Amino acid sequence: MIQAPRGTFDVLPEDHARRELLEAQAKKVLGAAGYQRIETPTFEATELFSRGVGEATDIVQKEMYTFDDGGGRSLTLKPEGTAPVCRAYIEHGMHKLPQPVKLWYLSSFYRSEAPQRGRYRQFWQVGAEAIGSGAPETDAELIVLLAELLEALTVKDLTLHLSSLGTPETRAEYRDELTKYLREHEHSLSSEVRDRIDLNPMRAFDATDTSTRETMRGAPKLLDRLNPDDAEHFAHVRGLLDDAGVPYELDPSLVRGLDYYTRTVFEFSSEALGAQSGVGGGGRYDRLVKELDGPATPATGWAAGVERMLLAAGDLPVAAQTVDLFVARGPEAGARGAFEISVQARRAGLQTQLELTSRSLKGQLKHADRIGARYVAIVENGTVALRNMETGSQQELDSASVIPTILRGSRLS
Repeated sequence: MIQAPRGTFDVLPEDHARRELLEAQAKKVLGAAGYQRIETPTFEATELFSRGVGEATDIVQKEMYTFDDGGGRSLTLKPEGTAPVCRAYIEHGMHKLPQPVKLWYLSSFYRSEAPQRGRYRQFWQVGAEAIGSGAPETDAELIVLLAELLEALTVKDLTLHLSSLGTPETRAEYRDELTKYLREHEHSLSSEVRDRIDLNPMRAFDATDTSTRETMRGAPKLLDRLNPDDAEHFAHVRGLLDDAGVPYELDPSLVRGLDYYTRTVFEFSSEALGAQSGVGGGGRYDRLVKELDGPATPATGWAAGVERMLLAAGDLPVAAQTVDLFVARGPEAGARGAFEISVQARRAGLQTQLELTSRSLKGQLKHADRIGARYVAIVENGTVALRNMETGSQQELDSASVIPTILRGSRLS
């Protein structure tokens, strides 16, 4: 038996109702704040991610699905959404629009990671980007919007982790200080952290190894090295979150896995997810658009995992599918008559299903009851018996009267 590749999954019909509810909530929350939907291609030029995300990141180093397109061009299945949105912003001249340009997306992404609960090689994310504003209000607005989406989905046991990475210049000075500290404590670091001290020392804060985590408790913190402008920006963001009643924890060890972040970074985690507790997060990336050959443009954004949100969500109020009419066929039925009634009923706006097998009439009625049909039209040659499934009453009608009778909501006697 051929099975789906490891780390991928099928979204079955019974799963779609919750995913559609999530999508509707995202559209409601983000649309109310002026965010418009955008979708970018499944694959992009590999250079977009090597330049935008960063050569030293785990994503570029070992997680991307990259292939030759047959014409000598290197393409990559998109592992994240921000760089593609910035590429679209530049390519379509969105810098000429009133700023900021507010965009949101719901797409599938791809990373070659070890599959586990809530982490897949093909996964879905909701994301939001505000491109063209450096104001701390933008950072706070996006954080509040994600908090509202998670609340609407009843995601449980949430904690907002908040920090600031300052500017690249501040980070470069801090990187030297942190590298020196790590070299002095190499003996207590995991081999993986030791191997990438020079490549990406800040990722040491993400280590799960017990000895490394203990060592990092004493490491210098970037949050204590912010220049006055960055510190003021961060204080303003915190004040706005306080005013909005959004609780948070300062987390100096918070490191996002992409190089483009500047200043504010944040992550929502849920204890309901266990060890892989991250639900969604993001931050400010003021230099990414310029690094992708666009104009200097400040920006902020976030992404949240659809599968992770649904895993951590409570019971969502998913409405049952409505079936107004089931068209059954009696032993002497004409197939064309039943088909015609079903087509006309749908055209009239009724949710209608047609018997498509050779079940007995008794089996058809049991199926109609199972799917919750309000009415059943039993079609025989030249006649139709319309049954009200709630009352069990039934009357004979000509085929032209079936749909008007249902639309009137007549109680059959």
